[in-house]
Amino acid sequence: MMEKKILLVEDEQTLAKALKFSLEKEGFQVVVAYDGEEALNFFANEEADLVVLDLMLPKIDGFEVCRAIRRQFDIPIIMLTARDEDIDKILGLELGADDYITKPFNTRELLARIKAILRRAVPQTELGKKTIRIGSMKIDLIKHRVTVKDRDIMLTSREYALLSFLASNPGKVFSREQLLEQVWGYGYGGDARTVDVHIRHLREKIEENPAEPDFILTVWGTGYKFREG
Repeated sequence: MMEKKILLVEDEQTLAKALKFSLEKEGFQVVVAYDGEEALNFFANEEADLVVLDLMLPKIDGFEVCRAIRRQFDIPIIMLTARDEDIDKILGLELGADDYITKPFNTRELLARIKAILRRAVPQTELGKKTIRIGSMKIDLIKHRVTVKDRDIMLTSREYALLSFLASNPGKVFSREQLLEQVWGYGYGGDARTVDVHIRHLREKIEENPAEPDFILTVWGTGYKFREG
């Protein structure tokens, strides 16, 4: 995790300073932006490995910042929300956030989530492989590149982790809770609908007809599985 750069977008200066201190103790480089406009200006000259993004920001709110980042960059985004409202969480995920955490939160939990996202580990079942090929899909586990019919598919880090995990276990059915545990990877206690949102986004990107998926299949009443062969 050394030398990974995090953009922390948080208008509460006391909290921002405390989080910056904790993250730097873990070996991260941390740049702080105190409003949405400053966050977007950051990307004009610099890059980050991950963004921790508060929703309630001056000038430009977190939703708009997330949307703008997603138009140009494929970097992990963790949203911070002061309201425990489903609509905020779901909208954040719809806009491309990889994760969310509700204030007040334990700093150690945030650190665990950051590390889990940045680790982006290759599934244990695929450690001996460099690529997965199923039908017209190819997943390059070294370059984290996905193609379907030789067309590059742009995925967020969480979408890639979910897809590579399912494709590594073709035909095996996983419940939403199992996918949260296996893919999010840190005893995630969030809403299982998070999985549904990511599955829908994946289908929109990799399936010829998302309404009749060929790769990621729904097992009604149980969860999801990846096609065999």
